[in-house]
Amino acid sequence: GDYLVTIEEKSKATFLRAYMNWRCMSAGSSRVCVRMVGHKMEESYGETLKEQMSIVEMPLSDPPLCISCCPVNGDLLVGCKNKLVMFCLKYLVINQNLTVLDFERSLILHIDNLIPAEVAFCAGHIAITTELDVLILKLELVQQSADGTEQCAHRVSTLEKPVDGGPSTHTLQLELDEFIICQKPVELLGEESKLCEIPVTLESTELPTEDTKHFQVQYLLFRRFTPDQSPFGFCEETKLHSVQLLPVYQTAHEETGNKRELLSLFCFFSLPHVGYLYSVGKLVELISTYQYSEKSEQAVLTPQFLHVITSENLQCFTVRCSAAAARDEDPYIDTTVKACPPVALDVCTLRMQLFIGPRAICHFKNHIILLTKANTEDITERRKPTRRMLSRKADSIKSRTNSESEPGWNLYIINTVSTIQLYREMVDYSRTYENVKTESCIHLLSEAHLLVRAAIMDPSFLKSDEKEELLRAFRESCAALGDCYSRFDTKDYHLALPYYRMSGLSMTEVLKRLVSEGDEIQTYERGFIFYLTHSFNEDLNEELSKESANKVLQIFYLADPVQLPHILCSPCMRNVCPLTAVKYLQKIEKIMPSVVLTLTKAFMALKMGDLTMYEHEMNSYKETILACGFIGQPKLLRQHKKGIVTPTEFAVHLKEMQPGLLVAATVALHENSKIELEEADTFFKMLGSNGENTIPQLLVDFWEALLVVCSQEEILQELLLRVTSQYVWRISNKQLPETKPLKTTEDLINSCNHFGLIFPWVTSLMSVGSPSDRDYHEDISKLQSLLCSQSINIASALPILEPLTEAGNVGLTIHVLCSTRLGKYEEAIDQLLKRCPYAAVLYAQHELKDDNRAVWWNKLLPELCKRTRLAGNDCPVLISSLKAETLSVVATELELRDFLSLLPEDGTAAFFLPHLLHCSQKKQLT
Repeated sequence: GDYLVTIEEKSKATFLRAYMNWRCMSAGSSRVCVRMVGHKMEESYGETLKEQMSIVEMPLSDPPLCISCCPVNGDLLVGCKNKLVMFCLKYLVINQNLTVLDFERSLILHIDNLIPAEVAFCAGHIAITTELDVLILKLELVQQSADGTEQCAHRVSTLEKPVDGGPSTHTLQLELDEFIICQKPVELLGEESKLCEIPVTLESTELPTEDTKHFQVQYLLFRRFTPDQSPFGFCEETKLHSVQLLPVYQTAHEETGNKRELLSLFCFFSLPHVGYLYSVGKLVELISTYQYSEKSEQAVLTPQFLHVITSENLQCFTVRCSAAAARDEDPYIDTTVKACPPVALDVCTLRMQLFIGPRAICHFKNHIILLTKANTEDITERRKPTRRMLSRKADSIKSRTNSESEPGWNLYIINTVSTIQLYREMVDYSRTYENVKTESCIHLLSEAHLLVRAAIMDPSFLKSDEKEELLRAFRESCAALGDCYSRFDTKDYHLALPYYRMSGLSMTEVLKRLVSEGDEIQTYERGFIFYLTHSFNEDLNEELSKESANKVLQIFYLADPVQLPHILCSPCMRNVCPLTAVKYLQKIEKIMPSVVLTLTKAFMALKMGDLTMYEHEMNSYKETILACGFIGQPKLLRQHKKGIVTPTEFAVHLKEMQPGLLVAATVALHENSKIELEEADTFFKMLGSNGENTIPQLLVDFWEALLVVCSQEEILQELLLRVTSQYVWRISNKQLPETKPLKTTEDLINSCNHFGLIFPWVTSLMSVGSPSDRDYHEDISKLQSLLCSQSINIASALPILEPLTEAGNVGLTIHVLCSTRLGKYEEAIDQLLKRCPYAAVLYAQHELKDDNRAVWWNKLLPELCKRTRLAGNDCPVLISSLKAETLSVVATELELRDFLSLLPEDGTAAFFLPHLLHCSQKKQLT
């Protein structure tokens, strides 16, 4: 809201007034209207109110001592003896052309035995200071409920209980003539601040409506100081002043526009010789302490600076608000991706400017408003020392000296230096420390960076004329900090990486900044090597020139030779001279040989076209050791281009010459979390010559090899379904693999638990299959072997197997195997008797055991009898199946009476008599 609130004295009475529409006075209008707060205005006053200033009288039961306006929503807080009164800003719509500001008293905070010297109010947070105490509270909205009042009352009542063993507040305020009683200094943060013995009771004064807000108090911070003491006597000048709550908003973006969203909140207060800055947003903590060179009179905090006035100086200090707010806004600020100078960075005094008799200071945008008194005598005695036992009433009477007739008052409006200009000055000054490589250079550049960051976080940033210049300065400051952490031997050398990333510089540009031209040998610090190592290990789309790549070889050979094989495998080093690389690798191999180094030499030999050298290097180790060697550097086989996995020349060569090693290496990469299953699929598809939509045999070989070692059930089922799908596709489409599979069915059965021995009845069925099935025997046998194991989830596989259900004997075996795995034995027997009856008994002998033996007499025997009756002598297979095995098994398992009940009534006695005799003899024997 655009208003002015004052505490005025007249005829020994104190008034609280708000001046609305005050700009009319500066425009030349002299019309003024006076109204009471909350007074209802008629529409007929609309045009009159539009052209005149309004003075709103705000009556209070106690004289106002201090006031504070909320910078977020314009609400007003008034400090009185033992209470704080909150007024909510209202917008009264008189008509469509006129909206008038007004206040409504909404809440009273009763605080026993507390006379506020100053208050600060922002976004529901309240900071109160007495002469030596600071209390910060937060008003929290609570849900309206039936028992809400009782809950709040309970919360306040618990706070009213004093801590055992401590003197009461009443005792501390006794006016003694001979003694001054001081308590120990105390700092209570967060939940502990409830122990401060200052009870707060809330009283709502709003008219109750559906929109009435209900609050409860949360204690954030309590701090008590003691007066300064010296050998020369007791110092009575120790008083707190300049309490302030400073909001910092979310960084503005184009999509959010002018919307301001509170991000962080900071509280500042000061003693005569030291100031304190706390963060009171998500976490309550002390951020900075400011030591003044002389006694301070007043201070004002901004997002970029702290301005302090003393008896003859205006001092300016840096602040850490932007550093703390940046961490509130972005949890990834302290990673390898982003960085920000630490909150704990020591503060600096920027400049000190002489003034005669500064008395008061305030800040608006890029202006400092300073009130001074020319003579040295303190006419107002605003900060005159007083004994603590003197009453506030007596103190205030002494300050009512009529100063209007006194000469020497001056008002200064000081334009602060623009952010860009001050940033340039700080950067220029930091260069004086550049050659000596001290922390002072980093400190100055960090201050400059925070200065620019604070300007970017300002809500007005999007509309600023300096927007592009500020963004450019931000990138420049990041680059300069990256240079420092790269060049200096500092414990925070790792910060070179995130600062260079935020600068937007390419690796080539960074190399030009740090590496001198020519062949002279330089010393490279840890920060630079750290930046290069991480940059090369990531999949950047930048390719270094041949000269830059060769220079990188020299850098790593001198600074960190162990990393050289890994650096050579980066896509950024594609243009490196392979002969030069081999020379460096050979030097390193004499000192530190490794499998990765040998593989890298083989890779360089391929680039040179030297197959003799390639074969020599590849024969240095066994194939299993080579496969594990790729785990140490996967980029020998695959690289990323724009997020897509692509095979290297090494992988292409292995595909042609050593496909088994390529598959084994990829399996090793997957099992060591160096490549995901989907990435491996893309990798092998791109290696294949038939495009990305077809499944190459090498990928199937990879799936089969992975099944041997995979232990994760989820991935295991996915692999089983994939190989099943590929087998089915090839069989149904009569498609042969483009290359010879690396493993046969027998190999898989011997090495992998997920491929089972093929059942005899399946083998019998396939022996009389069609000749065309023999062309795809390997895929058919692998599929049948999979289904003969217990690993694959049949329910999930059924849709994949659907195309084969009618495919002759192959489809029959698949159908019966699935029915068996699902426990549908009777359905399986029906299928076999219908399409291949000679295999029914073989199936029963293998499958119908233990708990499933009853299917012999409940299903197989009745079905064989029924089908034999219908077919007669035309189907000898049914008769032999019935006579050879079925009747023997049933006669052995059942009692004679049960066996007789199963025999057909029209059956030939001679046919069944031997089995009846066997059954009866079995009974006599038992």
